Amino acid sequence: MIPQSGPSASLAAPGTPGIWVWIAWMAAVCIASWLALASLALLAAPFWIRYVIRRITHRAVWLWFTESYSKNLMESITALRKFGLEWTVENELRAQDGRPLFKPIGTARPFPHFDGLLFSPAQLQRRPLDHISAVSLETVVGRRATRPMVLSMPVMVTAMGYGVALSKPFARAIARGSAMVQTACNTGQGPVLPEFRDLAHRLVIQYHGGAWRSPAEMLSQADMIEIRLGQGANAGCGTVVPMSGLPPEVRHDFGLPHPEDVGYIPAGLPEVQRRHDLKRLVRQLRQIARGAPIAVKLAASHHLEQDLRMAADAGADVIVIDGAQGGTHSSPAILVDDFGLPTLAALCRAVKWLRAARLDGEIDLVVSGGIRTPGDALKAIALGADAVYIGTAALFATMHTQITKVIPFEPPTQLAWADGAFTAKFDEEEGAQSLAKFLTAWAEEMRLGLRALGKTSLHDVDAADLVAWQPEVARITGLPLI
Repeated sequence: MIPQSGPSASLAAPGTPGIWVWIAWMAAVCIASWLALASLALLAAPFWIRYVIRRITHRAVWLWFTESYSKNLMESITALRKFGLEWTVENELRAQDGRPLFKPIGTARPFPHFDGLLFSPAQLQRRPLDHISAVSLETVVGRRATRPMVLSMPVMVTAMGYGVALSKPFARAIARGSAMVQTACNTGQGPVLPEFRDLAHRLVIQYHGGAWRSPAEMLSQADMIEIRLGQGANAGCGTVVPMSGLPPEVRHDFGLPHPEDVGYIPAGLPEVQRRHDLKRLVRQLRQIARGAPIAVKLAASHHLEQDLRMAADAGADVIVIDGAQGGTHSSPAILVDDFGLPTLAALCRAVKWLRAARLDGEIDLVVSGGIRTPGDALKAIALGADAVYIGTAALFATMHTQITKVIPFEPPTQLAWADGAFTAKFDEEEGAQSLAKFLTAWAEEMRLGLRALGKTSLHDVDAADLVAWQPEVARITGLPLI
């Protein structure tokens, strides 16, 4: 038999190398064909994409302009404009499970705020200061106490409790970051661990009604004890703290080791039912505190003056007023949005009352709730506050660029909350450094503002340095309207 040759011979002998040449040739042809088709599609893209867009647009506009309003997409837009996106989504969340809606961060309502005020820069009547001029931001909180709290700046990090809000690494980062700039942080309503005392420069320990509140031994190490009676985003209500979503270590620190356990912080303080009860508590805590200031924290309300009188009569060294813009880990939406007194109004009323009672030189006033910028803080000081607390601003500054570990599919706070899904991704050292840089920037900007006013000390700024450009803010503050 005569041997075959050519391509048919290669096909007839699968084991020979020729079959691989043929397969490679066919693959090359397929790839070239697909590349050619793709090139043609790209070249033709301006035409077919335009055609598709034109057809879709034509159909959409035709339906939009011809369908009855009840069937028209415009109905949804009108509904969103009427209700607003935030409230629409919140109502749908209520419809999902039939339980009260718990809302994080705080309200977004546009209350009259520090935005409506402007500083009057010094030029000829009073000379501004050169950038090399030293400016002091040193702040003393609880000045009449035996052991007042001395800070490098009038800005403190507010109550954000370990476990009830923050993870342990995040709480540690806040203690470390605030210590780097020699200011204070607040333990909030969570368990207070010895390591927080070790890390913080100035530690405010909150006294609350939870079963896990700090014993006398820990309270004696505080730089200030803050009796919490209310807060802006939760009024004076109690708080349920389920253990089910918390890690075992956190549950252990609460003294509630089982996932089915539920912690509870009662409304107000069980031992304070009448006026003299608060006075007795202040006296007891003063003995424990070894001379540190005793503060009373109140949610601002229209009964503010009566509350201030009771706190003053009880002997408080410091009064903390938390306005309606105060933040929260999670509070009932109705309390977040519909209760309280706006921070600016509360501050002005508190200052007016303290001055009328001739207590402004004895009792220090700290204000919190919606303090977002160094300008807000400096305006609050000018209006009569001795110091401010910041919460949400510090929270996000501590996360800083680490939010890229969770966005866009999860909210950034999943890095911070104790029950967050991504707490393990949070870098404590990086967070502490971010917070320290943030607070340093605030301090430097406040110094710049004081130089622009021609003043060398924070204590020299006052309401005469401000004017109002919004009529409602002028009415609230009593400042001239430009």
